[in-house]
Amino acid sequence: MPTFLPTLYKVYDLVYDSVYGFDQNFNYFVEYLNNISKPKIMSKPNYSIPKIYTGGIDIADWKHLNKTEQNNALKKEWYVYYSYRCPETGLLKRQNPIKGFANSYKDKSDRLVYLNVMRNALELLLKNGTNPYLTNDFSYLDKLFNESKPKKVKEIAPIQNIEPQILAPTPTVNINQISISEAFEIVLKLKQNVMNKTSFGNYQLRIKRFKNFLPDQSLPVTSIIKKDVINFLNNILQDTSPRNRNNYRTDLNSFFNELENNEYIENNFIAKINVLKSIPERNKTFSDSIQKDIYEYLEKNDNLLLLFIKFISYNFLRPVEVCRLQIKDVDIKERRLYVRAKNKPVKIKIIPEILINDLPDLSPFDPETYLFTPNGFGDFWDTLENNKRDFFSKRFNEVVKKQFNLNKDYGLYSFRHTFITRLYRKMRETKSQQVAKSDLMLITGHTTLIALDKYLRDIDAELPSDYSKLFE
Repeated sequence: MPTFLPTLYKVYDLVYDSVYGFDQNFNYFVEYLNNISKPKIMSKPNYSIPKIYTGGIDIADWKHLNKTEQNNALKKEWYVYYSYRCPETGLLKRQNPIKGFANSYKDKSDRLVYLNVMRNALELLLKNGTNPYLTNDFSYLDKLFNESKPKKVKEIAPIQNIEPQILAPTPTVNINQISISEAFEIVLKLKQNVMNKTSFGNYQLRIKRFKNFLPDQSLPVTSIIKKDVINFLNNILQDTSPRNRNNYRTDLNSFFNELENNEYIENNFIAKINVLKSIPERNKTFSDSIQKDIYEYLEKNDNLLLLFIKFISYNFLRPVEVCRLQIKDVDIKERRLYVRAKNKPVKIKIIPEILINDLPDLSPFDPETYLFTPNGFGDFWDTLENNKRDFFSKRFNEVVKKQFNLNKDYGLYSFRHTFITRLYRKMRETKSQQVAKSDLMLITGHTTLIALDKYLRDIDAELPSDYSKLFE
């Protein structure tokens, strides 16, 4: 909590009285602060102009919101926020938000009045050298605090024969100082530290493609407008698909959020660009006979690929999750599998008996090696996860799809869909729908029942019984 908050609340009272009690006295109050000695202004501004967060909506659009949207905005915390130059890094750093009693007001107008005054009070203190990283000397305000109210302007004797004082400009953050090229470089460095290699690789490709789309990268980053992004997304849509266009929009939204958070731009306008409806591509499930034929064929021709597929089938892993498995992740003694999902903690799953019996002896292998590699079990494989997944996808295409004349609707994911469908239907023979889904969640790894419901609907796991008699 900033040490200057008690003083800020006192200044709030003065500003409120000046603005809402004695209109002309506000000029006296500001004049008093402007004429006292100020610290020397640095070449770079020390702080950003305080702003008001209004529940994630643009307050100018308030009258266009429906009642539900307005209530949702008021349920969120509103506050004043600003940044101050960190003495350790020399960069502007977002400070703790200042809420005061703003959120005790349930009406938009009252809340905005309170926060506007608080913002003005905070700006006056910052302008006069208040530093959240130091213990501040507020003795220059004693004169104001010791008076019940500022003296009225009409009581001040006119000043004669004094040349007007030329005041130093108010320090502000010039968000135009950074170019498009510099902004992209900074944000990509920040993102690289919080994303895994695969996700960052895809993210970086999309962001750089947008950067190259812009005609002049030496312009300020604030010169990028909503129309530029829309034109770019339209080009992506024409060249690829609605789904890919939406993926670009998602990454650009994340990118511009980072620009806004670091105060290189005023607002992220990507959120106002619509998401297109797209039909997801999903692999079909195999029939029992085809699945059995594939297994028998692979037993004779490719045991490595067969075991890879069994991890998908019996442990319900995604292909990329199988690629992440190292020897140390497979605990045969305790029958535990340690799965590293993207951007999530390690998940622990059991290894079912049906899979235990097919596992080779892993004791000779280095625990740090990967379970599945092009050279067989237990080898080092230094490449991106996408490359690993693509290797086994291509191997499946060459070994299986050509042999069985399967079209593009079938892939490695088909085994996951097939065995989840088979397991769910077997459960439904003796259990209610709700109980079967609850038990299935523990096995598949879905984190919510809603997510599992959607997945089961997408793969048509549950079908109705024959309804012919209803037509009789």
